[in-house]
Amino acid sequence: MTLLESRRQRATRVASAAEHTSAEERRRRTRIRVTLGVLGLLSVLAVTAYLTYDVRGSWDYAMDLRSRQVGSLIVVGATVGASSLVFQTIAGSRILTPSVMGFDALYLLVQTVIVFFFGSTTFMLMGVGPRFLINAAVLLVFGMLLFRWLFGRSSRNLLVLVLVGIVIGSLFNSLTSLASRVLSPNDFLTLQDVMFASFNTVDADLLWIVAAVSVVGMLMLVPLLRYLDVVDLGFDAAVALGVPYHRVVTLSLGVITLLVAVSTALVGPMLFLGLIVANLARQIIPSHRHTDLVIGSALVGVLCTVAGQFVVGHLLDNGTTLSVVVNLVGGIYFILLLMRTVRL
Repeated sequence: MTLLESRRQRATRVASAAEHTSAEERRRRTRIRVTLGVLGLLSVLAVTAYLTYDVRGSWDYAMDLRSRQVGSLIVVGATVGASSLVFQTIAGSRILTPSVMGFDALYLLVQTVIVFFFGSTTFMLMGVGPRFLINAAVLLVFGMLLFRWLFGRSSRNLLVLVLVGIVIGSLFNSLTSLASRVLSPNDFLTLQDVMFASFNTVDADLLWIVAAVSVVGMLMLVPLLRYLDVVDLGFDAAVALGVPYHRVVTLSLGVITLLVAVSTALVGPMLFLGLIVANLARQIIPSHRHTDLVIGSALVGVLCTVAGQFVVGHLLDNGTTLSVVVNLVGGIYFILLLMRTVRL
């Protein structure tokens, strides 16, 4: 065999391997697009079913009420799903979400403190708008301080992050329990109404504001997604590849805090929703690109919230709340993920 023939054979093998790799990549991209399309279609079907199922009486009244409910479900599902997935990338862990790090516990503490110092009458007269602004402001400040402190260094120690989340959540829950024990029965009953996420009485004007803020936050994430693909490799790899690690992490945490704060302040705490949605999206979508994962996580979040509320509201006749079901399923799922992580 001459040298020329040998080179031709090597070139042929290289070209064949490249063509095979390219074909495999095209098939993988096709699967991802099909998966996202199916998720989008299922979300549309769930929204349609929620709006039109078993409508009795006035359609105008039913559509007004259900459109506000489904709007809040879409906003919360999409924002919690997208923000939780990005947070997991920054934390370097599939078991951490902003809610696990103490957001929901702080929300409950804020409501308890307001009722404790000012009473249930003032709490109710305060109105939805002022309460939303107070909750969003406190959660934003808390999130930026906590996340900046935790991720200001290059290390992303999973044990430290889990311990900090557990300690902060336990502290806020203990303070909430202490304050609620000395409340009058009327104040305590008022407080119980805001302890669980509710999609039944969402203010329409407030929903439009939160939806607009959420859209702006999602758009702010778009230019960061290609950097997050590299950040997912770790601090050393990201810096070696020229990614401005600290700037990307800081901007991402700012957007995450904004999205989680407004969604939590709108409807209340949904502790394990982000954990379920983000991990389901990673299992369903065979991609490491955050453009695909964030879109998929947002769609899975919308599907979970709308379909879950449909089952709770229409099939179970509001016998329980969506947050109770999510916390039950999510708590079991969290334990399973934690056990699998420990084995690894």
